[in-house]
Amino acid sequence: MTRSLPKIALTMGDVTGIGPEVVARALNDRRLQECCRPVVVGHPEILQRAMALTGLEATLTVVSSPADIDWDSSRIACWNPSTVELTLIPAGVTDPRAGRAAYDCLVAATHAVLQGDMDALTTAPLNKAALHAAGLHFPGHTEILAAECGVTEFAMMLYLPPGEWIQGISGLGVAHVTLHTAIRHVPALLTVSRIRETVELIDHFLKRIGCKTPRIGVCALNPHAGEEGLFGDEESTLISPAVEAAQKRGILASGPLPADALLRRAIHGEFDGVAAMYHDQGHIALKLIGFEHAVNVTLGLPMIRTSPSHGTAFDIAWKGLARADGFIAAVRTAALLVHS
Repeated sequence: MTRSLPKIALTMGDVTGIGPEVVARALNDRRLQECCRPVVVGHPEILQRAMALTGLEATLTVVSSPADIDWDSSRIACWNPSTVELTLIPAGVTDPRAGRAAYDCLVAATHAVLQGDMDALTTAPLNKAALHAAGLHFPGHTEILAAECGVTEFAMMLYLPPGEWIQGISGLGVAHVTLHTAIRHVPALLTVSRIRETVELIDHFLKRIGCKTPRIGVCALNPHAGEEGLFGDEESTLISPAVEAAQKRGILASGPLPADALLRRAIHGEFDGVAAMYHDQGHIALKLIGFEHAVNVTLGLPMIRTSPSHGTAFDIAWKGLARADGFIAAVRTAALLVHS
């Protein structure tokens, strides 16, 4: 490792899931080693177990804060800002202790980045039910991060870099106007300003990674883009005005377009970014073609945060079956954004 590499905090997420294993596998991968200087944020004994499970032979150093890390050392630094005891929790269960510890580590790592002690944050998955069991009523990472950063304009984006899945030279970023909410609530949550803000966040992200003139497609909410009002009027009353407002700000936005056709056109390189109206509208297409490589990027924060697109995967937790490709892609994307 060299001093020029960015310092990236890696949270292990919910320790009863695959997060610790994924982090340990990533630490043993040259792709991660060559792009950053990592510090693992979480329980050191849990990390030690994950290292043994994955065959990572390295020396672990426990630090009390990021300021105590010897970045010239080849040892793996582990910082545990939570006081919750986790060593007796079984794998693959929803446990409030795991939810609380994951939250503690996320909040501490977030503030370390905001204070400049770290350059970016990459997170392993949380379990929403464990958060709620711990009395933490957040839908997920994105909302916690927004609260800690004090922002109200933010969005969750799935990003796939250019390659065999995505034909556009800048890859494809799909951001969501609404996040973790029931489908029945989505229409009431849509507003002209919220849709326009999401388009602006996509435009800003794509320009940051080197796309000079991003082409952004905006999804319709209803089938066939509402079929001229037969299937709903959100396209004419909300989405079209938002697209026009974005265009007046110099953004190359198009829509509303039927989501099924738009996502296919975007994958084939016609668009660099897509604004989806709700979670599954954007997630399904990208996860279908690039589940192991899609990166979740939180837009609108005064810091860099990425994560893999998968969840805690309780069914395979601590069985040595988890892959780290998505987590490595997330770390590499965070490193790219640090240098952008």
